[in-house]
Amino acid sequence: MNSVQPIRDMELVNDIADYLKGRSERDYMMFLFGIYSGLRISDILKLRVRDVKGKDRITLREKKTGKERSFPINAALKSKIKKYVADKEGYVYLFRSRQGKQAYNIIRKAGEEFGLYQLGTHTLRKTFGYHLYRQTKDAVTIQKILNHASVEITMRYIGVTQDTMDAAMDK
Repeated sequence: MNSVQPIRDMELVNDIADYLKGRSERDYMMFLFGIYSGLRISDILKLRVRDVKGKDRITLREKKTGKERSFPINAALKSKIKKYVADKEGYVYLFRSRQGKQAYNIIRKAGEEFGLYQLGTHTLRKTFGYHLYRQTKDAVTIQKILNHASVEITMRYIGVTQDTMDAAMDK
């Protein structure tokens, strides 16, 4: 299986978001949620409206690690969530999904529309980490946010190690 990559270009992130918004509000919000939160898709899909409606923070137990995670909701995402959940009941899943592979297919197909062929559900998490690193250069904090065992794993996961090797080879 091929590995998936982060979306390194913010214009492409915005283009894909706009593309998804035109197709489905649910898919658009799922994409934004992943980009802004850095959560795994398995954790995003188990969220219910009550977990985010009127909240400033999200607290959950990660499915993969079993660890509790709590983080503030980004201001830009918070305003979009408020509108998205306004008419939804608290017990409803935030992003109802009929099949496990549905999220993967949504992201993969959206990427293909823009000539990106190494996208999948981890792309959202990797894109979050990649752009946070570009802004802060704080790999240790990103390692903790993503719950990785080492900075080296984090740097490889978010694609920074590959970028560094590519730049060295270009010289």
